[in-house]
Amino acid sequence: MSTIRVAIDGPSGAGKSSLARAAAATLGFLYVDTGAIYRTVGLSARDRGVDPGDEAAVAAMLPALQVELRYDGAGQQKMFLNGRDVSGEIRLPEISRYASAVSALPVVRAYLMETQRELARKNNVVMDGRDIGTVVLPDAEAKIFLTASAKVRAERRCRELEERGTPQPFEEVLRDIEDRDFRDTHREAAPLRQAEGAALLDTSALDFQQSLEALLEIIQERTGL
Repeated sequence: MSTIRVAIDGPSGAGKSSLARAAAATLGFLYVDTGAIYRTVGLSARDRGVDPGDEAAVAAMLPALQVELRYDGAGQQKMFLNGRDVSGEIRLPEISRYASAVSALPVVRAYLMETQRELARKNNVVMDGRDIGTVVLPDAEAKIFLTASAKVRAERRCRELEERGTPQPFEEVLRDIEDRDFRDTHREAAPLRQAEGAALLDTSALDFQQSLEALLEIIQERTGL
């Protein structure tokens, strides 16, 4: 039987990961956080002292990388780099900049493309990222572009950082988000944009539960679940 693929794209801090994870759990699907995969490559670049914007240098390091997605008993995605669990480390604020830089490189996107598509061939998936509906799974049964205003995304990110014990000033977080938006939408390789036929879901005025209900409604309408 063919699998059901849900592709969720959107800018940094839009809540893609938390909402996609919750939707996958509700539907009994596998959740795939592609951003975590790019963060893992970015972490490796940092650890090796590689300039994440130097495509030749990043390409040279890829053959030595073993990037694995594993799932715990609760279905939570864990990232492993050369056998080491880096699930927490890749969430450090500085890794966001590395992830953004390496994800703009065609060689990295090509390197990780088959990994993402293979997961969707073997499982019903909810996959989120920047180019899932446009490049990775352009024929997905449900495509959603999830967004919120930069101000709201910055407020949410600040709360998240405080909960993790790594607070940052609002102005700094907002600036980082706006910079990330510019890089993601202006990069040459698979820039962030709303996929053709994708439903637009703006959660600026919605709380988490309302956002999840709206997301599930779109998925159910488009997949017939």
